[in-house]
Formats: sequence, C-alpha cells, structure tokens
Amino acid sequence: MTGTRTSPDGTPLPTGPRPGHDSSPTAGPARPRLGYGTNGLTDLRLDDALALLADLGYDGVGLTLDHMHLDPLAADLPARTARIARRLDALGLTATVETGARYVLDPRRKHGPSLLDPDPDARAARTRLLRTALRVAEELGAHAVHCFSGTLPEDTDVPTAWQRLTAELAPLLEAAATARVPLAVEPEPGHLLATLDDFHHLRGLLDHPDPAVLGLTLDLGHCQCLEPLPPADCLRAAAPWIRHLQIEDMRRGVHEHLPFGDGEIDFPPLLAALTELTAAGYPGLTVVELPRHSHAGPELARESHHFLSSLLRQEAPAC
Repeated sequence: MTGTRTSPDGTPLPTGPRPGHDSSPTAGPARPRLGYGTNGLTDLRLDDALALLADLGYDGVGLTLDHMHLDPLAADLPARTARIARRLDALGLTATVETGARYVLDPRRKHGPSLLDPDPDARAARTRLLRTALRVAEELGAHAVHCFSGTLPEDTDVPTAWQRLTAELAPLLEAAATARVPLAVEPEPGHLLATLDDFHHLRGLLDHPDPAVLGLTLDLGHCQCLEPLPPADCLRAAAPWIRHLQIEDMRRGVHEHLPFGDGEIDFPPLLAALTELTAAGYPGLTVVELPRHSHAGPELARESHHFLSSLLRQEAPAC
C-alpha cells in the first residue's frame, strides 16, 4: 500500500500503485506527471532525494544509473534495486531509468564508450549497461529506459556510424520487448542522432520498430536549441513515438540546460501541448533535467515544481 503524501502547503496528494510499463491509452493520468532527474541531485543520498521529490509533490523521478545513487556495476545491484522499488512504492513515486551518467563506464571519457565506438569490446560495455538498465527498469516498473547514440568517433564516417548503431540496438530491442520496457532514444545536440529527423532515420534503418520497443526521449529544451519547429510543435509532431520527456529552459543554438525563466522557451503553449499529450494517453513522466545544478538541487527542484505546476493549473479545463 502506498503512503499518503502532502504538498509543501499541506494539501493531500493522490497516491496509488506505480503505473509501471502499461502504455495503453486508458492508462494515461488526468494531468501531466512531473519528475526530477537525480543527475541534478547528486549531492544528496538517493533516499533523501526521493523523499524530497515526494514531499515537493513530484509524481516520479528520472533515475540516472551512476555510482553515487544506483551503481549499475555494483555487485549488490539486484538487492539495491529491490529496495529502491519498495521505497518508490512507499513514496507513491514512479520512475524512468536514464543512462546519461558522464563517467560511469570510463573515468576519462565523458559518456564513453558509446554505441558508436570503433572498438567492439567498448561498444559491448555500453550494450551491457543498457541491458542492465532494462532489468532495473523492469524491476522498478519504470516507463522507459533512456539512451543516446553518442558522438561521431574520430576517423569514423557517418554511414559506418549508423551501421554500428543499428547493429548494437537490434538485440537490445529484443531485450526491451522481453522486459516490456521501451528503449527511448534521445536526440542529443552534437551526437550522431541529434534531431527528430535523425530519430526517424534510425527507425527506418531498423524497419520501423513498434514504439513500445523503440521509442523517443524528447528533451524539450533540445527542441528550442536546434529543431526548426517550436518545442510545442515538436511535441505534437513526435507524439506517437514519445515514451519519455525531459524539460528545462534553453536558448536557441546553445546547448545549456537552464532553470526555468533563464532561457527563451515560451512555456504556456508548450505546457498546453503537454496537457494534450497526457489527455491522449501518455502515461510517462516529464522530468526536469538540470544536471549541472546539483549544488542548488533542492531549491531548484522546489522552484521547478512550482513553475510547472502553476502553469499546468492554468491549462486545466474548468469544472
């Protein structure tokens, strides 16, 4: 049984079992579900971070597998995952598993190795991490596992990089289908797969997999950074494939995750589109992504929830 949560002003918050991996339209909640990424709370113990988010009124957490919270390489990972699953249930939180830790596999190469690495053994290390993430997500009842392509390696041409990416992803999609947790690829500025067009190119190379197996992580700040359409229009255009959402403020042409109000995103139309997506059945989280702001994580988590929930209340239909 889940515990009773209250918002900072003492108002009871709805609780219930974690929605898990059910992505059917009838599973969609009545309002967008907000989360906060643990990569923006790295100065907190994971138990403290989860309690903070529940107390602030968040619905869930973007759980980045990393050494300071849930180390995917630790020998006791299964036991720790089971304990975190119980903790999420007790707090009434759901989760998405994220795999963007900077140095979890290589202490000298940011986000390395990737699925594009020239060394097959290095690519296999990333593949093993993603298989581990799928097992963790299945145990947690998570909505998706986030992943990315990686940057184009030196002395590697673009066609070869796409061949490596598809070759590594194909068996992972089988694992995702078995776990019943979608693998949600994120277009990342500077990576091989950087845009929504690149995501659809990948889908074509893989013979258009079911979005329940290969979905999309859409970072709405990245849309502001480099997509031709405004973020709200990107959200609507990508809706059939979205399995995970990330949100923050950002400026055009500058890949820097910013607190809300410090960038250029026009949030009212974006949150109106998010409300439409939720009404259409999206059951996942919209996770605040501020990985360079852990020094002020608790305060920014509070401010971010207030900012988003205030705007979402304005989008709620009148009774």
